Amino acid sequence: MDFTGKRVIVTGAGKGIGYSTVHMLAKRGASVLALSRSPGDLEALRAETGCETIAVDLADADATRAAALQALPADLLVNCAGTTELESIFDVTVENFDRLMAVNARAPMIMVQEYARDMVKSGRRGSIVNVSSMAAFQGVIDHTAYCASKGALDAMTRVMANELGPHGIRVNSVNPIVTLTPMAEKAWSDPAKANFMLSRIPLGRFAMPDDISEVILFLLSDAAAMVTGQSVMVDGGFRAA
Repeated sequence: MDFTGKRVIVTGAGKGIGYSTVHMLAKRGASVLALSRSPGDLEALRAETGCETIAVDLADADATRAAALQALPADLLVNCAGTTELESIFDVTVENFDRLMAVNARAPMIMVQEYARDMVKSGRRGSIVNVSSMAAFQGVIDHTAYCASKGALDAMTRVMANELGPHGIRVNSVNPIVTLTPMAEKAWSDPAKANFMLSRIPLGRFAMPDDISEVILFLLSDAAAMVTGQSVMVDGGFRAA
């Protein structure tokens, strides 16, 4: 997959799947605009890939919209930013619920709004990938707010695909199983919990960031020209077991 001449916005670019996706896109010719709340991560990305960067806290709606407008124009968009808090249904705080919804669902909505407006105005075709999770389908213990936010992201992906398809813009989500990122280590560091999950994955391992990035690039590319409105599970067979 060759992305030479394509400008791609990637949110959540500082770590994990976003970091891998920026590197993979840059190696395949893309001009990448990376968004992250960590200036240090962005500085490293600039040095490693030559990408452009914007530091932004996606929990702030106004700052997110300003960053989206600054990043445009772009040919492709990857909404990869995400956060989590481990709280049971008894302990979920309103503050944490609102923050997870803001970062995991509202920020992608804002990014898509500004990207799509610009694309439609200029009459260009494009592709959007929203990085969701298998938690959109599963009731994962201690992940009330996270599951809710990823379920919302998948639902919005279907609406976006419906509304933007007539304008030549495809929209899909990628739904990984546990992926070995810094955020996943926070949630899955307990061996007993991790081993139980691993026992339900036919391929016998958790995903690596590159496993997910390859699927993201496929969905961005013209090879996926008839794929839209889908939640693409990258789960090692978890849902089939």
